[in-house]
Amino acid sequence: MYCLQWLLPVLLIPKPLNPALWFNHSMFMGFYLLSFLLERKPCTICALVFLAALFLICYSCWGNCFLYHCPDSALPDSAHDPAIVGT
Repeated sequence: MYCLQWLLPVLLIPKPLNPALWFNHSMFMGFYLLSFLLERKPCTICALVFLAALFLICYSCWGNCFLYHCPDSALPDSAHDPAIVGT
Protein backbone atom coordinates (compact mmCIF):
# COMPACT_ATOMS: atom_id res chain seq x y z
CA MET A 1 0.00 0.00 0.00
CA TYR A 2 3.02 2.25 -0.43
CA CYS A 3 1.60 3.69 -3.65
CA LEU A 4 -1.50 5.08 -1.89
CA GLN A 5 0.61 7.81 -0.31
CA TRP A 6 0.84 9.38 -3.79
CA LEU A 7 -2.81 8.85 -4.71
CA LEU A 8 -4.82 9.80 -1.63
CA PRO A 9 -3.64 13.46 -1.42
CA VAL A 10 -5.13 13.96 -4.89
CA LEU A 11 -8.58 13.57 -3.30
CA LEU A 12 -7.84 16.41 -0.87
CA ILE A 13 -6.99 19.07 -3.46
CA PRO A 14 -9.93 21.50 -3.47
CA LYS A 15 -11.68 22.63 -6.62
CA PRO A 16 -11.19 26.28 -7.56
CA LEU A 17 -13.97 28.72 -6.69
CA ASN A 18 -14.02 30.15 -10.18
CA PRO A 19 -16.30 27.97 -12.36
CA ALA A 20 -14.26 28.90 -15.43
CA LEU A 21 -11.29 27.00 -13.98
CA TRP A 22 -13.15 23.74 -13.25
CA PHE A 23 -12.43 22.30 -16.69
CA ASN A 24 -8.71 23.10 -16.43
CA HIS A 25 -8.59 21.64 -12.94
CA SER A 26 -10.33 18.42 -13.95
CA MET A 27 -8.08 18.02 -17.02
CA PHE A 28 -4.95 18.54 -14.91
CA MET A 29 -6.11 16.03 -12.29
CA GLY A 30 -7.09 13.51 -14.96
CA PHE A 31 -3.75 13.78 -16.74
CA TYR A 32 -1.90 13.56 -13.42
CA LEU A 33 -3.74 10.35 -12.49
CA LEU A 34 -3.28 8.85 -15.95
CA SER A 35 0.43 9.61 -16.00
CA PHE A 36 0.81 8.29 -12.45
CA LEU A 37 -0.96 5.04 -13.30
CA LEU A 38 1.13 4.56 -16.45
CA GLU A 39 4.48 5.46 -14.91
CA ARG A 40 4.31 3.97 -11.40
CA LYS A 41 1.95 1.06 -12.15
CA PRO A 42 0.43 0.78 -8.67
CA CYS A 43 -0.67 -2.57 -7.38
CA THR A 44 -4.20 -3.71 -8.07
CA ILE A 45 -5.31 -3.32 -4.46
CA CYS A 46 -4.10 0.29 -4.30
CA ALA A 47 -5.77 1.15 -7.59
CA LEU A 48 -9.05 -0.43 -6.48
CA VAL A 49 -8.98 1.34 -3.10
CA PHE A 50 -8.33 4.68 -4.80
CA LEU A 51 -11.03 4.16 -7.44
CA ALA A 52 -13.51 3.12 -4.74
CA ALA A 53 -12.74 6.26 -2.73
CA LEU A 54 -13.05 8.41 -5.85
CA PHE A 55 -16.36 6.77 -6.76
CA LEU A 56 -17.77 7.28 -3.25
CA ILE A 57 -16.74 10.94 -3.15
CA CYS A 58 -18.18 11.66 -6.59
CA TYR A 59 -21.33 9.59 -6.05
CA SER A 60 -22.18 11.27 -2.75
CA CYS A 61 -21.57 14.79 -4.17
CA TRP A 62 -19.54 16.00 -1.22
CA GLY A 63 -18.26 18.81 -3.42
CA ASN A 64 -14.64 17.71 -3.82
CA CYS A 65 -15.10 15.54 -6.91
CA PHE A 66 -12.82 16.87 -9.61
CA LEU A 67 -14.59 15.03 -12.43
CA TYR A 68 -17.73 17.17 -12.47
CA HIS A 69 -19.73 19.67 -10.44
CA CYS A 70 -22.79 18.29 -8.71
CA PRO A 71 -25.84 20.27 -9.85
CA ASP A 72 -27.52 20.23 -6.42
CA SER A 73 -24.53 21.51 -4.46
CA ALA A 74 -24.46 25.23 -3.93
CA LEU A 75 -21.41 27.32 -4.58
CA PRO A 76 -19.81 29.12 -1.64
CA ASP A 77 -20.96 32.72 -1.10
CA SER A 78 -17.57 34.02 -2.17
CA ALA A 79 -18.01 32.37 -5.59
CA HIS A 80 -20.71 34.92 -6.46
CA ASP A 81 -18.44 37.87 -5.68
CA PRO A 82 -17.53 39.60 -8.98
CA ALA A 83 -14.11 40.49 -7.63
CA ILE A 84 -13.24 36.80 -7.31
CA VAL A 85 -15.05 35.24 -10.23
CA GLY A 86 -14.51 38.08 -12.68
CA THR A 87 -16.87 39.51 -15.21
